[in-house]
Amino acid sequence: MKAKNCLIFGGSGQIGKNLIRKLTKNNFKVTVVTRNLHQKSYIVKTQANVGYIDVVESNIFDENKIRNLFKKADICINLIGILFEQKKGNTFQNIHSVFPSLLAKLSKEYGLKHFIHLSALGINKATDSNYAKTKLEGEDKVLKNFPLATILRPSIVYSVDDNFTTNFMTLLNRLPFFPIYYNGVTKFAPIHCSDLTDVIYNIISKNTYPKIIECVGPEIITFKEIIQRLLILIDKKRLLLPMPLPVANITARFFEIFPKPLITKDQLRLLKYDNISSGKYKTNFDIGIPSLRYFDDEVKKYCFMWKEGGQFSTEKYQNEKIEN
Repeated sequence: MKAKNCLIFGGSGQIGKNLIRKLTKNNFKVTVVTRNLHQKSYIVKTQANVGYIDVVESNIFDENKIRNLFKKADICINLIGILFEQKKGNTFQNIHSVFPSLLAKLSKEYGLKHFIHLSALGINKATDSNYAKTKLEGEDKVLKNFPLATILRPSIVYSVDDNFTTNFMTLLNRLPFFPIYYNGVTKFAPIHCSDLTDVIYNIISKNTYPKIIECVGPEIITFKEIIQRLLILIDKKRLLLPMPLPVANITARFFEIFPKPLITKDQLRLLKYDNISSGKYKTNFDIGIPSLRYFDDEVKKYCFMWKEGGQFSTEKYQNEKIEN
């Protein structure tokens, strides 16, 4: 059987790397587009055997160069998204709306079988967030330009390569206290990266065309509970300090000065809204692709990097030491 060609934008992140491994193991050929070949190619090329992966450097807004890539593609997957705005065109509007619209237009023009676009969960109610507004606008344009497109709305995606659990565990390891916003009651349905890429793979391999899928994990956890679970996993005790909204806004404004802010005012606004299934759209469970991985079980596999003694702090090692 002839291998299908997958064109992936955002292939060097945690979802992209996991997806590349899954696709190439199942006889898909992958072309990954990156803005910096020297920084990203060595990471991306190690995710698959030679002959199954090609890395191309391009400005993602260079339509002429991108157009050439679509001529050989069967499937296009867009995983690009940002949590805060930067200079040089990296705005919510450009990344979340203009760019996905361009990809959808080219997917239809070249008759691709699938265009899968990664959006986000919990954006419908967050009308005061620029992140959410541009995500919704991007979804709208994608479906207008390519009606067969599939929009995936995941809750928080976590794994050993994430910027979520790993950042939190780093902060909890270093700080004597941790700020809790909105009393920590915001709900999440964390989905493991492998479960999310299973959803993408199944849609492609089975040739299904769901419009919007909300991708959630098997459990609902509040923000405060996530922090408490991470503290238990890394054997730390920290003061969880409720942060009044005026103070939170001041600290967010301060963090925005830095190139990679810990939190921004826009992210603070997003934290008001639950990040769980809305009930308006089908979930991955509804389409027969349930999430199998539970938060504590998965984070436990890599949390030792933030524990005293590292890998030698694991229960298995301690038991073996006692027996010897």
